[in-house]
Amino acid sequence: MDSNFLWPMLAMFLGSLVVMFGFLKKINEWYYVGRLGEKKNSLPPGEMGWPLLGNMLSLIKAFRSSDPDSFIHCLVDRYGRTGVYKGHLFWSPSIVVCTPETCKHVLMDNEKFGRGNPESTKELLGKQTVSLSTEEHKRLRKLTTNPFRGDKALTMYVGYIEDIVIDMLDELGSINKPVVFLFEMRKLAFKVIGHIVFGTTSDHLLELMEKYYTDLLLGLRSPAINIPGFAFHGALKLLEEVLEERKKRSGIEQKKGQKGMIDLLLEAEDENGKKLEDVHIIDLLIINLLAGHESSAHASMWAVLYLNQHPEMLQKAKQEQEEIIKRRPSTQKGLTLEEIKQMDYLAKVIDETMRRSSLFIPIFREAKVDANIQGYTVPKGWQVLVWTRGVHMDPEVYTNPKEFDPSRWDNHTTKPGSYIPFGGGPWICPGADLTKLEIYIFLHYFLLNYKLELQNPECPVAYLPVPRPSDNCLAKVIRVG
Repeated sequence: MDSNFLWPMLAMFLGSLVVMFGFLKKINEWYYVGRLGEKKNSLPPGEMGWPLLGNMLSLIKAFRSSDPDSFIHCLVDRYGRTGVYKGHLFWSPSIVVCTPETCKHVLMDNEKFGRGNPESTKELLGKQTVSLSTEEHKRLRKLTTNPFRGDKALTMYVGYIEDIVIDMLDELGSINKPVVFLFEMRKLAFKVIGHIVFGTTSDHLLELMEKYYTDLLLGLRSPAINIPGFAFHGALKLLEEVLEERKKRSGIEQKKGQKGMIDLLLEAEDENGKKLEDVHIIDLLIINLLAGHESSAHASMWAVLYLNQHPEMLQKAKQEQEEIIKRRPSTQKGLTLEEIKQMDYLAKVIDETMRRSSLFIPIFREAKVDANIQGYTVPKGWQVLVWTRGVHMDPEVYTNPKEFDPSRWDNHTTKPGSYIPFGGGPWICPGADLTKLEIYIFLHYFLLNYKLELQNPECPVAYLPVPRPSDNCLAKVIRVG
């Protein structure tokens, strides 16, 4: 073929590709932004990405790299530190907020920003639970707070968690071969949840919960396609199976005199004698399953890893636990809630761990009405993503954010919206205190009697679906006490 003809043809082909891709990248903009009328002029900066996929490719690329926070940094570099950006994420037009001020604004304003989740999450958890009126929400919060929070409730759970932690560490310490430490932490979390929530440590139920959790997590993060073979379909079917199993087991265990959190929720009633509906109980149990499993398992693992990397901090944390034992009356057996409240340095270790290892699970909200954040319009019906990592790893909020430094919490006054591992405002996770209690108890016994010997100490970190060593922390648990 004549080269004089080939080059113009190639140029036309490449030009057509540029035009086609440019057209495709404008479809979301035309569809979601173009129809807003005058409101589009006051939207925050950002772009809507590709049809269907939106900005998910950029997000996944960042979290598959060694710098997951590059996703937010790119927005800041490109559009400035507005703290609020538009985009298309998790299958919906979205507003991302990532500064303490904007996060606080969204989390605290329940009148304008209700619970918002991807369509798959709404279907799995029940649409009724994510579209409650303000008054109904207040009633539910009042009913559901007591079983999860407060000294009375936490004191009841200390012994349960303690027994499970001691048995698990005894077993791991006697194996004398490497284990996948993260998986062991997950098993521990499931046993705690099984005992506290269901009033049982039934192996059958725990296995079902673990399978349920994996499928549920995939379903929550996937498109709501209810066809066999898709993650959402599997989660929906398994949810039905677990609910039936839950009801059977709850009745059996209660007859034996064992009560779980589920029984407290079933019994709870307001001043008018109105009880929680099943859909709300299920929603609350799932929230605590997700938060309890991810937060406690990963925070426990990361706390041990960070302390291993800083021997002086490890020694300080261990010494504090030894001092607590020394002050204990000889007649006392086991931890008390009062002793846990005396763990000042460990509290800073845990707070710093949860900041530094922030799980990538945005807090989903939805604009109930046209709202305003920092002078920008948030259209009604758009989802709002509270980007916790964006705050926790912001150098303007935390000096040298990539460093693990518990001392940053010395005499620290937390600015509203700057520390949000469990969310904030009226929808703050009700199981936050219980999750932290589990981490305290695990670290207490681990620091006193065990150490971790990593098999791959230079193992890189993987960030999807959550931050973890790429070998899931393959290590020996060695008894030292």
